[in-house]
Amino acid sequence: MRFEARENIPRWLPWMAVAGAGAGTLGFAAVLIAAAGAAPLVGFKELFIGSFGSRNAITETGATATPLIFTGLAAAIAFRAKFWNIGVEGQLYAGALAVTYFGTGIIELPAYLMIPFLLIIACVAGGLTLLPMVLLRQFMRVDEVVTTLLTNFVIILLVSYLLEGPWKDPYSLGWPQAAAIIDAGLLPQLVPRSRLHLGFAIAIIAAIVIWLVHSRTIFGFSSKAVGLNQSAARHAGIPVTRTIILIGLLSGGMAGLAGATETIGLKGYLTLDLSPGFGYTGIAVAMLGNLHPIGVIFAAIFMAIIYVGADAMSRAIDVPTYLADVIVATTVLAVLVGLVLVRYRVLIRG
Repeated sequence: MRFEARENIPRWLPWMAVAGAGAGTLGFAAVLIAAAGAAPLVGFKELFIGSFGSRNAITETGATATPLIFTGLAAAIAFRAKFWNIGVEGQLYAGALAVTYFGTGIIELPAYLMIPFLLIIACVAGGLTLLPMVLLRQFMRVDEVVTTLLTNFVIILLVSYLLEGPWKDPYSLGWPQAAAIIDAGLLPQLVPRSRLHLGFAIAIIAAIVIWLVHSRTIFGFSSKAVGLNQSAARHAGIPVTRTIILIGLLSGGMAGLAGATETIGLKGYLTLDLSPGFGYTGIAVAMLGNLHPIGVIFAAIFMAIIYVGADAMSRAIDVPTYLADVIVATTVLAVLVGLVLVRYRVLIRG
């Protein structure tokens, strides 16, 4: 058995591989549910009801999908250019730190100015957090996987220090959390008496804008060319280093927006458990969405269904909630195998 590179790849084949990976993941989940002593069909029914069966379930799914769209976009933007940004989690917290610093009273503006200001600040903070790793990769050939991954721990430890020390809210009754964001800086709810906030609409708009940038602009063409072959792109006159820097700023900016919307849209203040791993799950979202901005939206909603529905399924049929994490990990592996089969044809002799 050997692998042979495909000369021509139909445009539908990558999407077919992603769909096959999703179906295979659900099939594997059915095996796990059965192994836990429950009926798979009943489990999937409870998962669907838990994520779409009521008004509260739908809004909770949308609220969970919001940061996943942003982190999925952050990973997809970088991965398309072959820059392996594994530090999305840290950039998320960098955005949350920025909105906490500026949004707790140091600056007071009307809501129609305060909210855009905080979102821009978070975007800048996330982009600047990734920028040193981009420069190290481009000028010193330092592996970005290592630097971006380690940056996650540095920033999270910084958040822990601030919340236990100088930024700790004296009115939090001992809990490690920062002061609350002022009312003018909070995102309004899209549905009254729910956790679904304006950040969901902002995430959808951001994905559409990035899709248009990738498909309709010179920068989008340059980023695609850099991802396919940097040497050929440089020979064609594309400024590779400048393009990679802009990609890094945009990728980190999307991650920073995830931290901002969770802080000013969902909780209202910064805590150490602001993200239960949204940055890492964003990588799975990007892969499942085939690194396409619109695909990221649907992949994020799919992941949100898994997370929200898994909790409901656990309560209804008594299966472990960790099943959601297993499904996410299996999804990444299945998508990677599918993408390999897209690029290579398996030949068996004898």
